[in-house]
Amino acid sequence: MSQQDLCTASARHRRAAVVGLGARAQLFTEALTGPDSPYAARIELVGFCDVNSHRMAVHNDLLAAAHPGRAPVPAYAAEDFDEMLRRERVDLVVVCTVDRTHDDYIVRALEAGCDVVTEKPMTIDADRARRILEAQQRTGGDVRVAFNYRYNPVHSTVRELIASGEIGEIGSVHFEWLLDLRHGADYFRRWHRDKANSGGLMVHKSTHHFDLVNWWLGSRPETVYAQGGLFFYGDEAGRRRGLARDYDRAHGSAAAKDDPFAVHLADSSVLTSLYLDAEHEDGYHRDQNVFGPGVTIEDDMAVLVRYASGATLTYHLTAYAPWEGYRIAFNGSEGRIELLVEESTWTRPEVRTDGASAVMHGAAVGDEAGRTELLVRRFWEPPREVKVPTGEGGHGGGDVRMLADLFGERSSTPDPLGRAADGVDGARSLVTGLAANRSFETGMPVVVRELLDV
Repeated sequence: MSQQDLCTASARHRRAAVVGLGARAQLFTEALTGPDSPYAARIELVGFCDVNSHRMAVHNDLLAAAHPGRAPVPAYAAEDFDEMLRRERVDLVVVCTVDRTHDDYIVRALEAGCDVVTEKPMTIDADRARRILEAQQRTGGDVRVAFNYRYNPVHSTVRELIASGEIGEIGSVHFEWLLDLRHGADYFRRWHRDKANSGGLMVHKSTHHFDLVNWWLGSRPETVYAQGGLFFYGDEAGRRRGLARDYDRAHGSAAAKDDPFAVHLADSSVLTSLYLDAEHEDGYHRDQNVFGPGVTIEDDMAVLVRYASGATLTYHLTAYAPWEGYRIAFNGSEGRIELLVEESTWTRPEVRTDGASAVMHGAAVGDEAGRTELLVRRFWEPPREVKVPTGEGGHGGGDVRMLADLFGERSSTPDPLGRAADGVDGARSLVTGLAANRSFETGMPVVVRELLDV
């Protein structure tokens, strides 16, 4: 039997594998397992693959605790990825690895005849994006990018309002995204702090936001000009402002004990099991000093984009804000739409927690929690608030809806909102950040097509 035959999905039951078993993978492993999973009847989780065997064992332990009696998912080392596809007859691969390796696993899965779901960003540079698109075209395989923000009910409502012509033709978009001192700092503790791994926040984080604008406008970016730099984090800024502490990583360091920017892995059972206890295999430190050396990404970025539709975008990302959330405004020929989302209204100085998540997002409960407000301001009319239930689950209910679209029964009726994101959408979301990075370096506007023609 050929490898292509082995990876061909049956109409009734597909065999899935997850590569990259860090924190984010748990969204997918939980969705695909257990008697209560709405997808278990049609998709079976048959393989784990990672550079670190301990992390795969942790995920199997989590599944065993949630679903007693379930057999462990077969675990394969990273160098045995192709062998896993053959032996386990995989036909769907979920990619959750470090960003710089996404393209390698996506292309190898496609060439083995498998479909792919990949975490955002799809990849980190134009050459890798072209490699993915060429492989997709050559093999005919399906690539889906996990843009959960498209499925957030409030974002879907914005799409509906714009598509219905509620404020006429869109002339400009103003978009400010704030990461607080807990969530923003977390990118500077982890592998993301090295641009060679993540492409910087313009790629790793902002790809979400640029995808939303592409989707909302139904257009693609043409020209990008940007300014950005490392203003708050890093060793030089830390010394200048008196924020620097003398440690490389927080675990075991007396200097980190009262540092509000440190994360203490031993305080969290999730962080301990997935990272602290796994260090002996790969040496990865999840708790690096945000004011230490080795930070090569920016933390304050301003971007100006012109779209094929003629609309413009002014975008700003700040990774050291006192509160977390975003403001978006759409100016149209018949009015304006304004969206405010406060994920936290302020940030507590301590990060010592034993929460269920390994990622330090803004608060969801308590006196830090904020609000969501969506206003339509048509010409000559008083403002109208549009109430939208946010839904349960991560990202305002977006995760649950995205999983249903990725793994559930495909409807014969197309989604009128077009929320499913393919490889081209992944590339178009990526190219704005790539052009912004180029503009940071040159100080000049960048024609997007010269980087990646999508």
